[in-house]
Amino acid sequence: MKLKVAVYEDYEHLASLHSQSWKVFYKGILDSQYLESDVSADMRALWQTRLINPPFNQRVLMLEEGGLLCGFICAFGNHDFEKGTIIDALHVDSNYLRRGIGIELISQIAHWAEKYFPNQGVYLNVVKSNHRAIKFCEKLGGQLIQERLWQAPRETQVPELVYGWKSIQELLKYSHQKNNTLISID
Repeated sequence: MKLKVAVYEDYEHLASLHSQSWKVFYKGILDSQYLESDVSADMRALWQTRLINPPFNQRVLMLEEGGLLCGFICAFGNHDFEKGTIIDALHVDSNYLRRGIGIELISQIAHWAEKYFPNQGVYLNVVKSNHRAIKFCEKLGGQLIQERLWQAPRETQVPELVYGWKSIQELLKYSHQKNNTLISID
């Protein structure tokens, strides 16, 4: 597998995986018509916008194998004064689950955050009914720090949990303990 920093030309691949992930994990949570008809267009617009002129504090990493996108992560450094860097998106293709891809992506983004936004925490938001994501956060030592409502598409309010790590080093410690994949970096 190869790790790379996403560029504008990658937006369709990111949008496709992001849409597929939402269709699987948000079925029964978000409006079914939205998931069937609008989510793909929304994700294409999102990733075009994010990659056309990315802000200095944004990092999008992709893991590929044989030209196929296996997973990606997007983070914004120094996003919140109290919580620090946000992991805004982490998605792994369902064909590549349980291979350490999520942990590798978390580890890589944590190294980036440590370099450019040191002495901060890290956090991410998880839909409360996404038990797989909750288990993943807890496996990496994430602490539940807040419960709130997400203003999802089509004015749907969805319960979500905020998991955090007080420091980037804390996240790195857990991700290194759990990671055993071999990734080449482009």
